[in-house]
Amino acid sequence: MNPGWNYPEQMHKAGFQFAALIAVAMTAAMVLVSVAYDLPMHDPDGVGAAYLVLPLILLGAVVLDIVPRAVWRVRDSPRRIPSAVVAVARERWGWQHISYALAGLGTWYVTYATFRNLKSFVPSVNDRLWDNELGDLDRLLFLGHDPAVVMHNVFGTGLAAHFFSFIYVAWIAFVPVSLAIALVWTRRTGAGAWYVTAIAVDWLLGCAIYFVVPSLGPIYSSPGDFASLPHTWVTSLEADLWTDRVAVLSNPHHTPTVQTIAAFASLHVGIMVTAALMTHLLHLAKPWKVLAWVCLGLTVVATVYLGWHFFVDTIAGALMGAAAVWIAALGTGNAVGLRPRLNEEPVAQRKTDRMASA
Repeated sequence: MNPGWNYPEQMHKAGFQFAALIAVAMTAAMVLVSVAYDLPMHDPDGVGAAYLVLPLILLGAVVLDIVPRAVWRVRDSPRRIPSAVVAVARERWGWQHISYALAGLGTWYVTYATFRNLKSFVPSVNDRLWDNELGDLDRLLFLGHDPAVVMHNVFGTGLAAHFFSFIYVAWIAFVPVSLAIALVWTRRTGAGAWYVTAIAVDWLLGCAIYFVVPSLGPIYSSPGDFASLPHTWVTSLEADLWTDRVAVLSNPHHTPTVQTIAAFASLHVGIMVTAALMTHLLHLAKPWKVLAWVCLGLTVVATVYLGWHFFVDTIAGALMGAAAVWIAALGTGNAVGLRPRLNEEPVAQRKTDRMASA
């Protein structure tokens, strides 16, 4: 063994193997369904595609990781900032961390793109809708009342609608930002790989559930319950998504878009539960834990209040998010037996121990 061998550059290979397996499986499923049902595969985002936006977000995070450190290091000598930037970049961004970040970004994007296409295929594969049954379950849980109507009565239908619309939009930004944090700012690569893989598992589980229990959500199945809400950004989004669905169902070969309507289970809630649980399992500071659970609570209320989801969708989403954390823990080696736990033992030490015991 070469005593100068630097093992950390191997960490990303083990860390993202399971995520890569998910990406391959979802790609194979997408191709099989596409061929079997004669459905086209699309770039899910069109203009402003995620494969362009995500690298830019990642690059911006890298710049924010390097420049402030360099400026602080030579704060008494501004002329030395360029050389300090180079020095910090070399210290923080060796090939091992660059390859780790690119591996995480690549596997995550493939799972995201295949998820969007598979979700678009759902109505063509299973056109049975479960909205009536899900609505009945909601009323059973809320003693005969519709949860959304109850929330409208509690919070009102004025400023609250705009606030919850903001919460919904904030979630859309949260996913790529949290991805950048996991791949750029953490130096515990096992932790970052665990989180990124857990999100990939969320996509996988959510997609599978959509095929089994397809549904539209209250805003489409019971639009009258939301007629009193003012026009917000979410209102426009709901209309756009319905237009996309109609275009795809009319003739999927004559539209470049994908249909993205599916209520059960709630991926919004699932991913927020994943994030909240990870703040504890990764031993983050208490303020981050509190913020994660507060955001989860607001997300649950927002998705039901605005009509994106039935309340039972949020319960299923929570179970899915918790399962994703556990499955990803097993897949990334962050477990003791069946119990999730961050494995922070250096890779070099693990390899040394294995060789010593051989």
